[in-house]
Amino acid sequence: MSEILEILSYPFVIRALVAGSLISVCASVLGVILVLKHYSLIGHGLSEIGFASLSAASALNLSALAVSTPSVIAASFVIMFVSQKYKTAGDIAIAVASSAALAFGIIISSITGSVSNTGAYLFGSVLAVSQSDLIFSVALSFAVMLIFIIFYNRIFLITYNEDYARSLGINTAFYQFVISVLTALVVVSGMRITGTLLISGVIILPAVTAKNFASRFKTLIIISGVISFVAFTAGLIVSFIFNIPAGAGVILSNTAILIAAKILKFIKN
Repeated sequence: MSEILEILSYPFVIRALVAGSLISVCASVLGVILVLKHYSLIGHGLSEIGFASLSAASALNLSALAVSTPSVIAASFVIMFVSQKYKTAGDIAIAVASSAALAFGIIISSITGSVSNTGAYLFGSVLAVSQSDLIFSVALSFAVMLIFIIFYNRIFLITYNEDYARSLGINTAFYQFVISVLTALVVVSGMRITGTLLISGVIILPAVTAKNFASRFKTLIIISGVISFVAFTAGLIVSFIFNIPAGAGVILSNTAILIAAKILKFIKN
């Protein structure tokens, strides 16, 4: 306990904890929607596109956020468009785009010798969380939660019955793209802490775990958010104690909770 208290006494750890937990909770909320609509691969595709844009930014000596944010948002539009228009080819398109983006990022980093600069984005680093990152995380979290609360009923309908929502005159395409943009922003903001290779797990794992405890949409959202917060906090502490990347610690915590949930469900049944 004394070691944990000592870890929490560092300002950069508090910044990482606050920023990371806010982003993780937002990611878990969006994750519920993506899992229920079978768009789980979108987070993975955007994260690897994010890495490619970060590699390009590092090579050109440009701001990482200035390059990655518009790049990932543009990619989210393309991925969502393909997923909506070509249902059967959506996952294939995401897999191809993400693999190509990751390869492109690795090649750029290798040629320019910027591997050390992009390493923190690959695996996550609490040291990379600045005051501006914290402000961005708070603003993004507020925006995501506000949009979710305001449009809750429409998002609920679109998630469970898109055809019925469309018959009521709801512009389903618009809300799908809103969700994809919010996911893109969460991916960009989460890359500093969990890393581009692992941010998709922060989006998907809490939602998958929550499905073991509830089936109602609102309950899924609440449980997923709680799981995400607990897993991030535990993962961050574990990463310091065992000197491992923060992203790995967070994903291990999420995975442990998922396994425990599966065991509890098996015992209960």
